[in-house]
Amino acid sequence: MSSTNVSHSEPNPGTNGAPSALDAVKVINKSTVDYPDFKSKSRPKTADEFIQRAKEVADLLALDVAQRDLNNEIPYKQIQLLKDAGLVRALGPIKYGGGGLEIDVGYKIEREVAAGDGSIGQLLGYHYLWSYTAQVVGTPEQADFEAKRYTENDYFYGAAVNPRDEDLQITESADGKYLVYNGRKAFSTGSKISDLTVLEGVLNGAHIFTITESHQEGIKYGDDWNNVLGMRGTQSGSITITNVRVPWSSALGFVDKQFRPLGAYNTILLPTIQLVFTNFYLGIAQGALAKASRYTVANTRPWPFAGDVKAKGVEEFYVQDIYGSLQAKVWGLEAQVDAAGFLIRNLIHRENRESLTAEERGQTAVRVAAAKVQAIEIGLEVTSKIYEVMGARSISLKAGFDHFWRNIRTHSLHDPVAHKKAEVGRYVLNGELPSPTWYT
Repeated sequence: MSSTNVSHSEPNPGTNGAPSALDAVKVINKSTVDYPDFKSKSRPKTADEFIQRAKEVADLLALDVAQRDLNNEIPYKQIQLLKDAGLVRALGPIKYGGGGLEIDVGYKIEREVAAGDGSIGQLLGYHYLWSYTAQVVGTPEQADFEAKRYTENDYFYGAAVNPRDEDLQITESADGKYLVYNGRKAFSTGSKISDLTVLEGVLNGAHIFTITESHQEGIKYGDDWNNVLGMRGTQSGSITITNVRVPWSSALGFVDKQFRPLGAYNTILLPTIQLVFTNFYLGIAQGALAKASRYTVANTRPWPFAGDVKAKGVEEFYVQDIYGSLQAKVWGLEAQVDAAGFLIRNLIHRENRESLTAEERGQTAVRVAAAKVQAIEIGLEVTSKIYEVMGARSISLKAGFDHFWRNIRTHSLHDPVAHKKAEVGRYVLNGELPSPTWYT
């Protein structure tokens, strides 16, 4: 790897002289990374191996994330990296070539990736979430079919399920065998760079989820996710659906055109995706803090006009104080988020899906809401306050820190955090649990 193309303050993740993913990487013109060949390596099998692989991927993504973000680059190459590294299959069934991991490990993998590139971390977290759509909403046969399809083919998920827009409208084909989707969504995160897209629409008052191929004549991408504040790599632009036909047999949870409800279990995708958000906020904060500390060690100078002038920036008391405070908050947040992940795991992987109660679902949702509140507040504090302990030169584009704050600030507006605080407050004051909505 050419030393002229990578900042001296960037870490080499190898330990004790062991080769790392970065040892085989080449940086071209500072903005294009030639990734190593993960296909020639053995695929990870255990949770620890998947998390370690995610760290390797994050280190690679971090090499040029600032430049790609500046250029609004569509992350085709980065999604292929996730596939080649084996991360796309992490939650797929072992019998179909997947890692067989549970959702709480998926959160940790997503978080590691987000530390290197928040946009790619978000896309991977959404992929894991949407890969569970058939399991949560569909019949056992549909769940198995979709799991086999995406795992064996290394397919990546996107979705057109933005609830703030009017739902896609569904009609039946003349022969009654197909559902026909039409409409537009202002936001469709990841669908443009995906293989499969989750569609949700309404037929005679019934909401119907299906999964279809992302690239077909009836799906057009608006390419209007441009010049936005953050999360630029997520390709969260609009999508127009025109006469997209899906067999009735693919309507998740429907048998003979009648929906077979599973009670509270059908509603757990909502707290599950809220915790997806929380984990990539946490990952971004972790990545920012780690990179900032390396910058401070390598570059931050002491203040020469103090009464007690230090030899190095790291010896400044206020620098130590701020880093200590931020790290303590991030460690505490990590424990809180992992606890919420454990609760989600116990819901989503339940063998008897119909046994899940509204009380269990609500208890988990309020813990997820609390974790999200903390993740936003701590994430914004970390990604802003690090500048105080890095110094004035850290604001340069070359230093590459601004995307951390911009990413959290952008996505944290997805739904107002004030409502999450109120949900927790109502629970504390009168024991009221959050009711299922598109956002809880």
